[in-house]
Amino acid sequence: MKILYDGAIFAMQARGGINRYFENLISRLPTSLELILTTARPQHYPESLHPNLRVHRFARYGFRPGRLAYWLEKYYFRAMEARVDVDVLHATYYQLLTRESLAAKRSPTVVTVYDMIYEMGHIYPDFQIYNRNIEPKRQAVFAADVVLCISECTKKDLLERYPTLPPSKVKVTYLASEFRPEMGYGPEPIPDRPYFLYVGGRGVHKNFERLVQAFARLSQTHADLQWCLVGAPPHGEELRKIQAAGIGDRLWCPGAVPDEHLAKLYRHAIAFVYPSLYEGFGIPPLEAMICDTPVIASRISSIPEVAGEAAFYFDPNSVDELYDQMKFVLAHPAERERKIQEGRHQAAKFSWEQTTAQTLAAYQRLV
Repeated sequence: MKILYDGAIFAMQARGGINRYFENLISRLPTSLELILTTARPQHYPESLHPNLRVHRFARYGFRPGRLAYWLEKYYFRAMEARVDVDVLHATYYQLLTRESLAAKRSPTVVTVYDMIYEMGHIYPDFQIYNRNIEPKRQAVFAADVVLCISECTKKDLLERYPTLPPSKVKVTYLASEFRPEMGYGPEPIPDRPYFLYVGGRGVHKNFERLVQAFARLSQTHADLQWCLVGAPPHGEELRKIQAAGIGDRLWCPGAVPDEHLAKLYRHAIAFVYPSLYEGFGIPPLEAMICDTPVIASRISSIPEVAGEAAFYFDPNSVDELYDQMKFVLAHPAERERKIQEGRHQAAKFSWEQTTAQTLAAYQRLV
């Protein structure tokens, strides 16, 4: 079987969750397959993901003038695709490097849907400004022969949004994590006082402001507490709100860190807090469980699918409930330990090998 991956996502983000999804998928596919990846990513992209992977690259970022490079790029990839016959085309995002529709492709096509947050403007009005992604996604899911969703929640949201989409062509392939139980024991620095951990972006749907409010209340009765924020340091209005809450001096922010350091920060935290209003899957709770860290999470969207019964849940619209769960974890070490044990069993349900097997089965049904 010959599979072509249109690598549009690698030109859109230098390093992100979707990149890692495809890197893990490609590296685990059987060596009997012939794989092709098109990309506009710079030369250092690793061809070593798979022994039978051929990378066709257009140097978008080293070509001048840039506008001419962008215009030529689609013709380069169209010409390349015309020279090869493939059994399946899997799009890494909703727009292709050839700037064509999936409907125009000769081979059977697959597209992965990661979440439906842009389509949920009736719930999150602030995300209406990003609606440029909605129409390309709609066209892609209707044109594709198979649509892979990364959770049952994402599948449900997709079919509710597009009720004429045939459910039979929508399959669920859960994500996983590269974290391993033996990670997190290195020399990397951690806060010197007990701390709660937050990891990742802080967009509107991440619900970060309620975490600020809950931690501010908790810090009034727990003078030794810190909170660790992994990701971009807060600034502007966000930083002003943290300082106004009186917890700026409690913040320990290492920025973006390598996986080994992040695993150690998970492992030593009182708990990992995940207050999101919406997630298509949610890898951080899975990382936390692998690192023996209890999870305090929103009982909403896909999060219960990932964390199962291993999390301390709260209503993401309630600062009171989040505060209560953080306080409960501090006061009940036996319950904290019980959730850690449950988390080990829950995390074992997800693996990249399982993701790869389910994806390969989807390819084989098409062929």
